[in-house]
Amino acid sequence: MQEHVFHSPLRYPGGKGGLADFVKAVIEANSLCDGDYVEVFAGGAGIAWALLFEEYVRRVHINDLSIPVMAFWRAVVGETEALCRLVQDTPVTMEVWSRQRAVQARLSEHSDLELAFSTFFLNRTNRSGILTGGVIGGKAQVGKWQLDARFNRPDLIRRIQRIARYSARIRLYNQDATHFVATVLPALPIRCLVYLDPPYFRKGQELYENHYQPSDHESLAQLIGSRVAQPWLVSYDAVPEIVALYASYPRLDYAISYSAQARYRGAEVLFHSKGLLVPCAWNPAAAKAGRTRATRFGAGVLEAFEAAGPSNNSLQATAPAAFTSVSLRSPSVRPAGVAPELNAGRRPTDVLP
Repeated sequence: MQEHVFHSPLRYPGGKGGLADFVKAVIEANSLCDGDYVEVFAGGAGIAWALLFEEYVRRVHINDLSIPVMAFWRAVVGETEALCRLVQDTPVTMEVWSRQRAVQARLSEHSDLELAFSTFFLNRTNRSGILTGGVIGGKAQVGKWQLDARFNRPDLIRRIQRIARYSARIRLYNQDATHFVATVLPALPIRCLVYLDPPYFRKGQELYENHYQPSDHESLAQLIGSRVAQPWLVSYDAVPEIVALYASYPRLDYAISYSAQARYRGAEVLFHSKGLLVPCAWNPAAAKAGRTRATRFGAGVLEAFEAAGPSNNSLQATAPAAFTSVSLRSPSVRPAGVAPELNAGRRPTDVLP
């Protein structure tokens, strides 16, 4: 089994870093290599960093409405040395934890760097990374795990420094998602994959600083359908209300593991723009090299694949003519004709214009 590699320094409830291999296959299958990639609800931005580090995309656009989260990303790319020094030198104690909680309560009274470190510290020491959540091990620190259980300084500093090396290829935004979709996306290249991972319809209030009301979900769905010209992916918790909002678009149902307070597997659904070539992975969150097939879904094709299950290959002959085998592979062995210039003479730390 392929081991999941964590690129983001942040832990995020419902984070989608596990979808990275699936998104890589989408980019390859649709000749989007060396284009742009956008995360409208970035959070920890785990997929974005995987695509950037492995040279699937030229630039990443990171947006999130959260002031603390975007203060952290600005510090990562703009105050890297100072941020890493704080990570290295600050004691991980309950006294420091209390001070960092106080910073979050008075955002306007602190510098970007102070807010960035407070966000990072609480994200690494709170249960499931929730800034307003309880501390790992409880305030008495008598549990099996204590507040430093997720605070591996050398590894976290390496993650921050690695992202910072790509700063010239990172664009940061701190906007409401609907405003971003309406005003920023139209100015971005059409050769671009847009990924939206809105707050969950259910339990969103428990997990996110900026959760949505039902009307917000509806407005976003309408905006995506009418204003997004680039190919897009949208992931959600699989609930009837969301399925109804995106009923006219192809979808994949899958399971993903969570660790917000208790580990469990949740049902999720991924919608995509019409005409997008999407891997028919039985679980996009567990896509593996050589295990992914792709098709331009016509009416009923997706349902037929799902009914057949992963061990049944009999439907391959009934898929549309555009059915194509897609293997997940490293950029150095991309299929012929797919962005061959992507890695030519480029090192991971080279800066693009």
